[in-house]
Amino acid sequence: MKPHPPNNNDTPLERDIAIHIFSASAAMVGVCLTVISIAQTFTRSELVRSFVDDVLAVNALVFLCACLLSYWALRTRSIRRMHRVESAADIVFLVGLAGTVVACGMIVWAATA
Repeated sequence: MKPHPPNNNDTPLERDIAIHIFSASAAMVGVCLTVISIAQTFTRSELVRSFVDDVLAVNALVFLCACLLSYWALRTRSIRRMHRVESAADIVFLVGLAGTVVACGMIVWAATA
């Protein structure tokens, strides 16, 4: 069964999702950079600190990609392209969130060890 093509009624909702991804991913870039400095202060293990720094730096780039993809989705005129780019931005954003959870878990684990 083929999925039905997006209709014009879906456009405002899809644009709302892209706007939320755009603003949240831009904020998460700042969060990643802030947590890097916090990890430097509270993490005793040099190995964990280095790993957390690397994960958070990559996450900042992942969130930047999500931000750029959602901006592209907002600027495109093709409904079909907007749906594809917005889906990609959504997936990239969720990958970034998962990486942030891993980094925060490592900070907590290193602080209790």
